[in-house]
Amino acid sequence: MAMNGEQEYRKPPLEGITVLDFSRVLAGPYCTMVLADLGARIIKVEKIGTGDDTREFGPFIEDESVYFSCFNRRKESIVLDIKSPRDRDLLEKLLDESDVLVENFRPGVMERLGYGPERLAQTHPNLVYASISGFGHSGPYSELPGYDMVVQAMGGVMSLTGWPDGEPSRVGTSFGDLGAALFATVGIIASLYSRTKNAQGARVDIGMLDCQAALMETALARYNVEGVVPNRTGDSHPSLAPFESFKAKDGKIVIAAGNDTLFMLMADALNKPDLALDPRFLTNDLRCQNRPEMVKEMELILGKKPVEFWIEALNEVGVPCAPINTIDKLFDHPQLLERNMIVDVATANGKSFKTAGNPIKLTDFEDFKSERPLSSPGLGEHTETILAEIMSKSGGYDCPLPKEQKKEEQQGGTAKKAII
Repeated sequence: MAMNGEQEYRKPPLEGITVLDFSRVLAGPYCTMVLADLGARIIKVEKIGTGDDTREFGPFIEDESVYFSCFNRRKESIVLDIKSPRDRDLLEKLLDESDVLVENFRPGVMERLGYGPERLAQTHPNLVYASISGFGHSGPYSELPGYDMVVQAMGGVMSLTGWPDGEPSRVGTSFGDLGAALFATVGIIASLYSRTKNAQGARVDIGMLDCQAALMETALARYNVEGVVPNRTGDSHPSLAPFESFKAKDGKIVIAAGNDTLFMLMADALNKPDLALDPRFLTNDLRCQNRPEMVKEMELILGKKPVEFWIEALNEVGVPCAPINTIDKLFDHPQLLERNMIVDVATANGKSFKTAGNPIKLTDFEDFKSERPLSSPGLGEHTETILAEIMSKSGGYDCPLPKEQKKEEQQGGTAKKAII
């Protein structure tokens, strides 16, 4: 029991799970970052001298990549030469201690290296093997390269993003990578749960294009039912009204009154209750059909007062609404601060910056409460520690790094690296 009235917290849910992380750039590292935030131990396997491509991506703090540090917090880094017999033997020992392997190479790369899922299913049957690629490991496109922009275009989301009279637009974040990362995380955790019942590992095969299709909300079904190709609708919802932004006196406000009751409450808050009785706006379907007229009527009222005034009035009656915040506004947002969503992360040189924390809140598991920043690893920072650990567990001998490898790691920790 906790003493002096302090809350006693549980251990992280994935404590005791070891993940061997071969991934790089974004989709794989974001997946393993989520696993790390939930308590898993992440051992990031990197190439000697260069490491993850994103170690070279800006912005930088004293030559250390903020991009890399954002998605590699709470991980350990080991550098291995997969073509070296010595390092392959060490990798086999790491696999013996691992529960999950994550990789996001193009299909066939891991097989050529000798660590494909079929081989490891035979030698390590309890291993959960997760692959993230552009198009998955089957189908006519499986061997094609796939990046975020490619799958956003191919998956249709770009055709729905932007204004009706504008060009298709990329979603403002790497929607393709992040969607695939989260689906991979779900697949891994489901496989770990299944393993508790049958002691068997599993293959998790994630295609970024598949994930884009899955995240298209009702767009596919709407076309199938209506026979009309969905198009860009700006910031308005295609099936709900009002569900968009409106001009107030000093800026724009988002109002999401997605049903008839909310619309009536909104009309009261705007001090125009007869708006809800207008025959053009009696139902959601009618409001969608008469959206331009509805927007005009609402903006005649909203334009008389500033955004802050309307936010207060609408919140008072329970109508969902928001200002359109720029990114700088998030750092001191009271809701995000209360939920510990702005955290400090330190680069390998110890310099810290603020970024988003872990949104998964679990009962009695309090995350990110340390006063010290979370840290991201320098290239190969944990190599000697991990090697000593696996040698100890395997009853082997002390196996120091070759001088050349030590030199490359020491140089790699302070200088910018070339992209692979």
